[in-house]
Amino acid sequence: MHSRGQSWETTRDRISAEIAAGHLAPDAQLPSEPELCLLYNTRRHSLRRALAALVAEGKLRVEHGRGTFVERAPLINYVVGPRTRFRENLMAQGLTGSGQAISEMQIPASPRVAAALKLAPDALVTARSWRGFANDLPISLGWTYHDVERFPDISERRKTTPSLTAIYKTYGIEDYRRQSTTIFTRIANEHETSLLMMRPGQSVLIVQKTDVDMNGAPIGFSEAAWAGDRVQFTFENAEARGMPSERTDDV
Repeated sequence: MHSRGQSWETTRDRISAEIAAGHLAPDAQLPSEPELCLLYNTRRHSLRRALAALVAEGKLRVEHGRGTFVERAPLINYVVGPRTRFRENLMAQGLTGSGQAISEMQIPASPRVAAALKLAPDALVTARSWRGFANDLPISLGWTYHDVERFPDISERRKTTPSLTAIYKTYGIEDYRRQSTTIFTRIANEHETSLLMMRPGQSVLIVQKTDVDMNGAPIGFSEAAWAGDRVQFTFENAEARGMPSERTDDV
């Protein structure tokens, strides 16, 4: 009996899974219909239904005269204000923010870190590298630095208290704010490309920030590389939610 091939639902789900996994990158052009039929073991009618469903879901776009392309997801709108919190920022957009620790150690502060935290040269700091996620998609990779003298056992407290805001409260810091933010762009290195699931040659946004307690004393400094095609930053002076998230080609 001649096989009818995969159903259109199965074909849709397979293409959708490859987009989510990054195997079909944003703006990548899909092969021709005959090639896709062979690749996904489906008939042309089923393939067209699957593609139409993915276009309706916003995962593909059709450019007449050119072909079918993988659509870019709306950029995450990361709001930077006096009280910027990673998880709350993403939660406001219906996303789950989470972090993955990569390494943690005590090292002498570099001149940049010492200046940001107002420490003596080579003072000991706890340096922690981490990767940030929006749902299951990696969006940032960076380092956070804290003064060992002020936060002597912060590594131990992280084991039971994952939220940095909650950890600060255990040290008697009930609230804190962002003192400064510096942003610039560069090409991602090989390490960043791998951990952020990016294509070689793509750019990252480097974000350096210093947090201070309510008396103005520095409590933390961090430097992170953000996936440039997934995040936009909005700076605000007062509470102002509901900023629209633009697509990359609108920015």
